[in-house]
Amino acid sequence: MEKLFDINEQGLSIRCKLFYEKDLHAIENVVLILHGFGSSKDLKSNTKFGERLTAKYKNYGAIAFDFPAHGTDARKKLSVAECLTYIELVVAYAKEKLNAKNVYVYGTSLGGYLTLRYIAERNNPFHKIALRAPALQIYHSLSSRLSEDERNKISKGKEIMFGFERKMKVGKEFFDELKEGDILQYNYLDYADDILIVHGTDDEMVDLSISQTFADENVIELIAIEGADHPFSNPKLMDLAIGKIVEFLG
Repeated sequence: MEKLFDINEQGLSIRCKLFYEKDLHAIENVVLILHGFGSSKDLKSNTKFGERLTAKYKNYGAIAFDFPAHGTDARKKLSVAECLTYIELVVAYAKEKLNAKNVYVYGTSLGGYLTLRYIAERNNPFHKIALRAPALQIYHSLSSRLSEDERNKISKGKEIMFGFERKMKVGKEFFDELKEGDILQYNYLDYADDILIVHGTDDEMVDLSISQTFADENVIELIAIEGADHPFSNPKLMDLAIGKIVEFLG
């Protein structure tokens, strides 16, 4: 089953979608679903993940939500700090309103980056952490997509409209946040046993070798999916990835 709701805290309104089997009161474990840059909570793959998770584990629920300036979120400007606050507020909702005993996370691309940054800079509230094609070098990934004109505007302190289906305001502050929050400067050895990375061999945005090096240095399990691109656009390969992640989170 699905339920749409908003979390209204600290002057923010977080648009959420809850996946659960039948009884809200039976939920003991909640998985946060963190989408990628330019994406949203309403991805078909999120629904597929939520349905498979709750069908396999009767006491599990999952919350997908829109990051600032994504999906149906009301904000126009993207900031890393606000993304981290959204995560904090959704974790609190899972624990306080749904009475979750354990909170897990499934982060894709930008969502994977934000998960790792949250753990390093705030705390680790997650029982297990699944990352699909995490954008470990997101500053490089996004800045390399800028045109010369966009670079000039940002260097002069101006904001640009940036994104895919929905455009959002970003400026020098956002790129500085990404540059300063380089995931590769942090150590995740303390959490390694509770982290799984799933990454495609044909990822055109984030090369598999980056995740492999990160996984090796932090002794994290990595599953390489042969032939998968960054968004896992092949439905069969997406199904395979979701299956691996659902199994890990159980």
